Amino acid sequence: MMKKKIIRISTVPISLESLLKGQLRMLNEHYEVIAVSSPGKALDTVRQREGVRTIAVPMERRISLLKDLLSLIRLIILFLREHPEMVHSITPKAGLLSMLAAWITRVPIRMHTFTGLVFPTASGKMQKLLILMDKLTCACATHINPEGEGVKQDLQNYHITRKPLHILANGNINGIDMSYYNRTPDILQEAKKYRQAGCFTFCFIGRMVRDKGINELMYTFQRLYQQYPHVRLLLVGPFEQKLDPIAPDAEKMIFHHPGIHFMDFQPDVRPFMAAADALVFPSYREGFPNVVLQAGAMGLPSIVTDINGCNEIIIPHRNGIIIPPKNETILYSSMEYFLSHPDEVTYMASQARELITIRYEQHLVWNALLTLYEEILK
Repeated sequence: MMKKKIIRISTVPISLESLLKGQLRMLNEHYEVIAVSSPGKALDTVRQREGVRTIAVPMERRISLLKDLLSLIRLIILFLREHPEMVHSITPKAGLLSMLAAWITRVPIRMHTFTGLVFPTASGKMQKLLILMDKLTCACATHINPEGEGVKQDLQNYHITRKPLHILANGNINGIDMSYYNRTPDILQEAKKYRQAGCFTFCFIGRMVRDKGINELMYTFQRLYQQYPHVRLLLVGPFEQKLDPIAPDAEKMIFHHPGIHFMDFQPDVRPFMAAADALVFPSYREGFPNVVLQAGAMGLPSIVTDINGCNEIIIPHRNGIIIPPKNETILYSSMEYFLSHPDEVTYMASQARELITIRYEQHLVWNALLTLYEEILK
């Protein structure tokens, strides 16, 4: 019996490579899976690691009418050639283009997963345009999956669609591999390179961009360091100056402040989490942030902002603290609280891994996804 064909698609290959690690291989045991994204080394990694066929279709993350039209035509041709039973997209641009192309070519099942929404933090004409794009994505889709309750509420509050919204398990796109995100002896040995005796180490993992709250984090840490010279900050992640640059003085601090250790992009973040005492994640917007799940799995309490995903993962004073976004004063007091309350930090650390295991262990999400696929592909 021939397997039914499913196309999984994202705008850039790193999304497939990092967000769906292991999931495509699992799905390929039940269906014929084709992974589609813009060309790049990460797409080669997906093909080799997941054992699925990959097809490169150039797509722009930013709005570019001519290039977007060319991408749409390429996707239409691809879907006509492959005749998939389902197209399942993640990321905004791939969602818009693939849902539209799948609707045009009459693909029976057209599913989009909203891993995050851009329009709630936009304004003016740009917000109206982004809302229109998401409405068009939903209009063309037959099934819509918000990654968490916060994303679901935004879709409803902004009247993006009246179609049913289905959250997999307790949220998140892929769940957490608890055996991988674990303080194994090898990871603890590697972490020794980044620890400093007698210091409390905060860790931030993510892109060095304005939307992640990097400006506020830099200014807050500079002030904190003046009062508490035993505090350290590990920064793990790349810059994206063209897309969302940070302030020049904040960038200067990243490279020259004595208490900040900038590690750039790292393929394995576990040693840095194991070297830290807490995660600090002052982002403006998220869908369902993997880094907060990963930190919890590694036994780290977190300081996060009151935004989608973060406020679902963190239970105040059980596994972390939730603060308002864009608020340096409260960010400072929260980081200072962690420094001055070691017993509570130890308690939150002891709770962190169990709370992730119960709600977000990977097989919970995979089983929910398989069940959903089986129901709609009958």
